[in-house]
Amino acid sequence: MMRDNFLKGLFELAKKDKSVFLITGDLGFKIFDQYIENFKDRFLNVGVAEQNMIGVATGMALRGYKVVVYSIANFATLRCLEQIRNDAAYHNANITVVASGGGYTYGALGMSHHATEDIAVIRSLPDIKVFVPSSGLESYITTKKIINLNGVKYLRIEKESKYKPIQKKINISQGVYYNYGKDGVILTSGGILSECMQAEKSLNKKKLFFDVISINTIKPLSNLLLKKISKKKYIITVEEHNFSGGIGSCILEKLNELQIKKNIKIISIKDRYSSVVGDQQFMRKKNGIDSKSIENKILNFVKNK
Repeated sequence: MMRDNFLKGLFELAKKDKSVFLITGDLGFKIFDQYIENFKDRFLNVGVAEQNMIGVATGMALRGYKVVVYSIANFATLRCLEQIRNDAAYHNANITVVASGGGYTYGALGMSHHATEDIAVIRSLPDIKVFVPSSGLESYITTKKIINLNGVKYLRIEKESKYKPIQKKINISQGVYYNYGKDGVILTSGGILSECMQAEKSLNKKKLFFDVISINTIKPLSNLLLKKISKKKYIITVEEHNFSGGIGSCILEKLNELQIKKNIKIISIKDRYSSVVGDQQFMRKKNGIDSKSIENKILNFVKNK
């Protein structure tokens, strides 16, 4: 689980560094028990007051703490966007905003809990770094690395992920490989990696073989990685996020900046809210981002290219 691996990394950092401080917006019951037991003087529950949470975190960060704030994705971002912008980012405060429940993780709770615009909104703010791991191991490595980085960081995690990277040495800024293939590349972030892996296996039966790469570090996006993948014949991006401003947009922006002309296929949520609710798998299928939909969209792209 990504959340458990985030907590493992946080605990190890807090054990070595007395400046690490955790603040929650009335969430994380039970999962923070070990942390609280060991570092009760470096933990604060501000209650259902996310805007205040960012204000308090900024003040503490400006006094030398490495502050981690934790809440559900929309609550940690959209609800307190002005405070993230004006308080934390403008002052380059060392704060890591950890958002639990990316995409449709909390699908049954309705659109107020659907985190489908968060990456676009947060990455539009100057100087904020954005990280979206796709597995437990990535979540652990990312947590250990970014809390010590200067400035505001956004870490989007989810509850479940069963796949492990296939490369021995992981550099989260250069993409994390989960499969190697000769024909093209599928770029993704977050728990939807599982749908991509299933789709890729089905495509193998049709003699199509794709790299599957987790774009863990969305901002800043690596020039080296983009130059590398641009050599592939087929480039597909898959995300549990709105079409506008997500991974596909990031990659197109960077390719344009590098003056690399490539036709890519973006598979995403098509610029709409959902009044229908259900579990994550149901919501993915409803919005055309489940494994079968991904497979069919890739086949159509390959056929018409």
